[in-house]
Amino acid sequence: MLRRGCAHVGGGRYADDVTETLSAAQARRVALAAQGFTRRRPTTTVSTRHVHRTMERLGVLQIDSVNVFARSHYLPLFSRLGSYEPALLDRVFLSRTTHYVEYLAHEATFVPVEDWSLWRFRMEAFRGRWERDPDSWLSRNARTVAWVKDELRTRGPLRPAQLREDAPRERGTWWDWDDVKLALEHLWRTGDVAISGRRGFERQYALEEQVIPAEVRERVIPREDAIRELVHRAARSSGVATESDLADYYRLRDRAAIRQAIDELVDNGDLQPVSVRGWERGGRQVPAWLHRDAVLPRRVEAVAILTPFDPVVWFRERALRAFDLDYRIEIYVPAHKRRYGYYSLPVLVGDRIVARVDLKADRASSTLQVQSAWWEPQARTEDAEPIARELALAATWQGLENVSVSGWGDAAEGVAGALHVERGGVARHVHAREVSA
Repeated sequence: MLRRGCAHVGGGRYADDVTETLSAAQARRVALAAQGFTRRRPTTTVSTRHVHRTMERLGVLQIDSVNVFARSHYLPLFSRLGSYEPALLDRVFLSRTTHYVEYLAHEATFVPVEDWSLWRFRMEAFRGRWERDPDSWLSRNARTVAWVKDELRTRGPLRPAQLREDAPRERGTWWDWDDVKLALEHLWRTGDVAISGRRGFERQYALEEQVIPAEVRERVIPREDAIRELVHRAARSSGVATESDLADYYRLRDRAAIRQAIDELVDNGDLQPVSVRGWERGGRQVPAWLHRDAVLPRRVEAVAILTPFDPVVWFRERALRAFDLDYRIEIYVPAHKRRYGYYSLPVLVGDRIVARVDLKADRASSTLQVQSAWWEPQARTEDAEPIARELALAATWQGLENVSVSGWGDAAEGVAGALHVERGGVARHVHAREVSA
């Protein structure tokens, strides 16, 4: 049986008539604990050890290019570890590294390099689908693909711009610069090419054998074993999850294979069927499973600004079901039709997502601009103070001296008041310790 408090949840096969029942709030706390939000942020300088430990919980770190406040992949570490030197992430993930490599493990994500062969089933699925179709891009552009592979084999890891420098100058039936970029992306998906690092935000491509160690490349993992392992990892990172949650974490599409994996993990004692009150669809209870290592904390005391691509909220169905967060990214919505802002970020206080804020780092004025602030249904009046402290911390993390709050949004007044500024005003030289004083 599930023990309350900060206890591990025991495993074992559970029949449907003896499933454990969790409240919605308990499920949220289990989920947040699995994502590392019950750990205290480091009081010392954040190190590579902290980064690796966080990645063990997340499994993947989604990459995104939008850089209004900070690129998405920098935020999950800030959310969990607090202020850290962004150059640390650059060294660990973007430089050529033996620890992480990029692949489509959700969308484009950083994954442990030792997991490369775990994704071979997905690579082979891309290859098989394209090679069987004579009209696919890969089939129709074999000459371009061969040239790109030869260049990488001869010259080693290259950025696209470097490939372009020595590209054939002919313009005919086969050559086009866009085709070279497409060839690199196709070869990356099939695993013939790997990302060996980035310069700025530009990828550097290399042949698989130039990046991935031989013992990893040669490891053979049958498809069903890979899917079972990924479902197990998704469950561990989720704490408690539905089948759809488990499928989305690593974007697994084969529902029959997922169900088989769940059954085997239940038989092995890795998963325990549970019922979560309020997790319903069409008036019927949605089945859920608890990972054997899941913890039900008495409380969650975290405060965090989340990226839309944080695993806590990246699956919109789960965000709505678990956190009452109905989220839509409005980047592609015309400005006059946006409700919350260009790139609003959910804000976690305790075990509740209480607000969303649209942030912009104005480097010229050294100001973190809170362009809009909105309350969510689970917000409380007292949430403004911790949000203000986190915004001040976010400003200092990004090297910004000021915070401003616009008048847009029903939370703007409360947040501005907690920051001791008028709506539309600017707080000068804000630091977390000043806001909390």
